[in-house]
Amino acid sequence: MFDGKMKAVTFSYDDGVTQDRRLIELFNKYGLKATFNLNSELLGTKNILTYGDKRTDHNKVNPDEVRELYKGHEVAVHTLTHPHLPALSDEEIIRQVEKDREKLSELTGYEVVGMAYPGGGVNFDLRVADIIKNNTGVKYARTTVHSFSFFLQKDLYIFSPTVHHNDTVRCLEMIDRFLDMKPDTPQLLYIWGHSYEFDLNDNWDLAEEMCRKLAGKEDIFYGTNRECFGL
Repeated sequence: MFDGKMKAVTFSYDDGVTQDRRLIELFNKYGLKATFNLNSELLGTKNILTYGDKRTDHNKVNPDEVRELYKGHEVAVHTLTHPHLPALSDEEIIRQVEKDREKLSELTGYEVVGMAYPGGGVNFDLRVADIIKNNTGVKYARTTVHSFSFFLQKDLYIFSPTVHHNDTVRCLEMIDRFLDMKPDTPQLLYIWGHSYEFDLNDNWDLAEEMCRKLAGKEDIFYGTNRECFGL
């Protein structure tokens, strides 16, 4: 696992927004890898998000740029239209997930096998996870429930990320702790978020700081979610 190394770093970013372009430039600059979770039926749409007195563009990348933009990284399922999956019928869950997977596989030119559950809060349950496991081509699905740990998890269909980058202090502390570790069992640092949040909070310097801290370490495997899971 991890090409013989005991530590791995991966990132996961949701929604397929145009701010991904800038984030990917940073990842490529520092030799890091990420997984980007896209809603295929929303590609090319434009929107504005408002959080209190903050506003930011929430424009989706165009379908014809997906293959080149995300080259060297991983594209994964985020459902067709970003619904609240626990409220849907079994059949609609399967359609939202598998059709998105099929469309993204066509756009990327490879079989998409990953997923991130759409929405915040309780955006999945065991019924949803079981339906996806048994009725789609998805092989792992990331939740929004933070583990605040680096331990590998057995159930990849309810996989908990380590930390969200918006939890800035804890995120940077966990990066430092991870870098200082000398583990004898495999450990994974998994950071997630939405690239538009760097616009919303005017903190692209945080994105660069995370990349700069983590890059170029001989004892770390840098991979997409899929690569880190050995899929």
